[in-house]
Amino acid sequence: MRIRRAIALSAVLTGLAVSLPAASAFSEDGADDCKNYSNGGPQSGPQCFWMAPTPQDALDIVRFWAKDDSANLRGAEEYPIGWIDCTVEQCSTEGEGDGEARGEGDPAPEGFVEDTAPPTCPTAGEQCSVSPEEIAAAARTAAGQAVAAAAASGMRVWIDTELLDDYKGGAAAFAAAVKQVAALAAQPGVVGVRYTSQLGYNGAVKTPEEMTAFATAAASALRQAAPGKKLGVHTVVPAFGCGASDACTAEMDKKYPLLTPQHIEPLLTTGAVDQLVLDSGLLQTAYSPWKITLQQAQRNQWSKVKALAWDTLVQIGAEDAGLAGKDASPLTAAQAATVTQQRIASPLKDGAATVNLWTRWQDGQGATYRVMKSGLAATPTWEQLDKLEPLQRRLSTIFDPASPEVGIAQDVKKLSEVFSQIYVTG
Repeated sequence: MRIRRAIALSAVLTGLAVSLPAASAFSEDGADDCKNYSNGGPQSGPQCFWMAPTPQDALDIVRFWAKDDSANLRGAEEYPIGWIDCTVEQCSTEGEGDGEARGEGDPAPEGFVEDTAPPTCPTAGEQCSVSPEEIAAAARTAAGQAVAAAAASGMRVWIDTELLDDYKGGAAAFAAAVKQVAALAAQPGVVGVRYTSQLGYNGAVKTPEEMTAFATAAASALRQAAPGKKLGVHTVVPAFGCGASDACTAEMDKKYPLLTPQHIEPLLTTGAVDQLVLDSGLLQTAYSPWKITLQQAQRNQWSKVKALAWDTLVQIGAEDAGLAGKDASPLTAAQAATVTQQRIASPLKDGAATVNLWTRWQDGQGATYRVMKSGLAATPTWEQLDKLEPLQRRLSTIFDPASPEVGIAQDVKKLSEVFSQIYVTG
């Protein structure tokens, strides 16, 4: 049964139109309301996701799809993939297998021979897979040690790298960089590779075609060299924070022409990305000319994500560096409680699957920004993060093993007290 976005959204709009008067009478969450794991419910309980956090957000979604005689709705395209229900349609009998369902541990079909040949490379004679020797060598690097320490602490591990410079450096440089990343990705505990950050924002690509070509090439190379690993990208879609403000949207699309929804969505529908992380930096002040606060811009962003159904295509996360300060986080306990509510709990409630927090980095002048103090000493902000136990399965951070605070093992162990996922720079 092929799922069409236009049909799905039409049904949603119908439901919203009928329920808006009742929704406007709702008060804050009550004790008997459905509770997510992110807002106090048990981990094993039902997970509830609202189309819009508030009645006003729901109304904004309706206006977006209904304006100009429903031009946005009529212009929506069907999903590029779908499903077939073989109980109601005739399904093809051609393909692999013998038609019998099998579970893990069941014997293979008669005559089955496992394919142990290395993957086919785009260029004849090229070695695109990594050898056991290369994997062992990667384990001995600082990044490999960080991966091992994180896996031993029970954290999910991503390799955080930047392949765009190597891609622009030519085929040989790109192939070598991919193999290096793949050797790290082959370490136990690694679930994915984030192969670029600030895509389309930092000026490294100039056109939508160049951006798409890079993402396609990187995804293709990594899926060959590191099969089975998830692929991630970090960027931002500035217009998402504008909500229903057409003036804001027009200005953001003009200022950031590569970062429009129309240019980012193809990355999500062509297999180039499994995880898209949206940066929260612009939300702080960029929307003030239109009197849009940080909290409003944040809600606008996640309402847009859900209105476009991006969260059904890939995993969508948030990324935030605002909890750290020069040398250490300056927040008091009360301030930390407020900020973590705004920048962690609220995005998770509004639709983010994860929140990635920068806990330590250096700027171009050599200053160090931290959530903790020097030597991994606690601050009120770190103590507040430590209290967010119900949310910690959805929190991640970035770690650069080339410049640890105390040592790779010590740093990673400390981070594992709060974060369940880590991006290791490699």
